[in-house]
Amino acid sequence: MTHQIRVTYRIETLGSIEAMAQKIAADQSTGTFTELPGETEALKARYAARVESIVPLPDADHPGFPTDASGPFHRADVTIAWPLDAIGTDLAALTTITVGGVYAIRGLTAVRVMDLDLPSAFACHPGPQFGIAGSRRLMGVPEGPMIASIIKPSLGLSPEDTAEVVQTLCEAGVDFIKDDEKLMSPGYSPLAARVDAIMPVIERHADRTGKRVMYAFGISSADPDRMMRDHDYVATRGGNAAVVNINSIGHGGMAFLRKRSVLCLHAHRNGWDILTRHPALGMEFRAYQKIWRLLGVDQFQINGMQAKYWEPDESFVKSFHDVMTPIFSDADRPLPVVCSGQWGGQAVDTYQRTGGTLDLMYLGGGGIHGHPNGAAAGVRAIRRAWQAAADGESLQQAAANHPDLAASLAKWGK
Repeated sequence: MTHQIRVTYRIETLGSIEAMAQKIAADQSTGTFTELPGETEALKARYAARVESIVPLPDADHPGFPTDASGPFHRADVTIAWPLDAIGTDLAALTTITVGGVYAIRGLTAVRVMDLDLPSAFACHPGPQFGIAGSRRLMGVPEGPMIASIIKPSLGLSPEDTAEVVQTLCEAGVDFIKDDEKLMSPGYSPLAARVDAIMPVIERHADRTGKRVMYAFGISSADPDRMMRDHDYVATRGGNAAVVNINSIGHGGMAFLRKRSVLCLHAHRNGWDILTRHPALGMEFRAYQKIWRLLGVDQFQINGMQAKYWEPDESFVKSFHDVMTPIFSDADRPLPVVCSGQWGGQAVDTYQRTGGTLDLMYLGGGGIHGHPNGAAAGVRAIRRAWQAAADGESLQQAAANHPDLAASLAKWGK
C-alpha cells in the first residue's frame, strides 16, 4: 500500500518474537498494557500499526543489553506498518511514534531501527537545495572528485591565522575548505571576524585564477535566530556554504535553516555515534540519514575507508550507498563527503568499493597539511591517487613517476 509508513526493527527477546512484534505495534499506536473500551475494531482498522513481516535471525547466547537472564535470546528483523493518517508527514511525529518509544518497551533485550520506508507524501519536505549537481556548479568542478580540506589546527587559530591557511589551501588547488565542526564562534575567532578575514582571500584567488574555492563556515547554534544571523552574515559577504552540526541543532533547527537558507549546507553528523555504535541499540545510518536528507542537507560527511575513528570499512561503504540511493528521486541525493584520516592511500579502495563513482567530495585534513612536502604536494598526491583509481592503476604504479604520491606512501602507507 502506498499510504503506509514502514519501519524495520532488529529485535531480541527471551520470549516469543511474534508476541513482542505485536506488542511493539500495539504500544506504538492505539494500544497499551490492557484492553481499552475505546479501542474498537473500527478504530484499529483505521489507525493501528500492524506487523507486516518477521524475518528470523539466529538465536544468541548473550543478550544485547545487560541482563541476569540466560538465553537463548531470540532475534528477528520485524517490519511494522503504520497508516499514513495515523502519523502524517511531520518528522517529529514520525520519530516520536516509530522510534522514540520503542527503546522503552519491557521484554526487549535489544532493539535497533534498521530502516524507514516512507510513502511519497513525505516528498513534501524540501530536500537538498544544491545536492550533487549544485555543489559541482558552485565549486566549478563539472567532473571528477571534489578535493577538499579542513582548517588545521582545528581550534586556536585567530581569524588572520586562519586566512593564511586558507590562502595556502587555495594556492594548493583545493575545491573546498571547511571550518572544523568544533569551530563556530569562539572568543578567539568570532564568526564575523573569521568571515571578514577569509572572504577577501577567496575573492582575490578567484580574481587571479578564475577558480572560486567554496568555503563552509561553521554556523551551528541552538538558537535558530542566531544561526540565521550568522548565515546572513556569511551570505552578504559573498560566502556560499556553511557547516551544520545536524545533531546539535536538531530537526527543528535544520528545518528552520533550510527554509531560509541560500547557502550550500554541509552536514557534519557528530553525535551519530551515540545512536549507532552499540550494535544492539540505536539506529542504522540507512534510517537516520533519510530524515536529514528530507530536511535539506546538501553535503553529508560519512567517514571513509580506513578511517581514523572506530567505524569499519563495511559501515562506510553501506553509508555511501545509502546516501547515493534516491528516496524519491535523484534530486534528493546529497553529495557524499568521504573524510576522517583520508590522504590518498584510500582512493583506490574507495573507488572500487563505492561502485566506481566520482560523484563525491574527498576531504583531507592532516593528509594535506601534514604532507612532508607541504599542502600543495598533499593535494597533488590525492589528485594523482584518484586518477590512478579511475585509470585502474595501483597506487604503487602511480607513485613510480609521481614524487608527491610516493612521499605520501612512504609516510602513511603500510
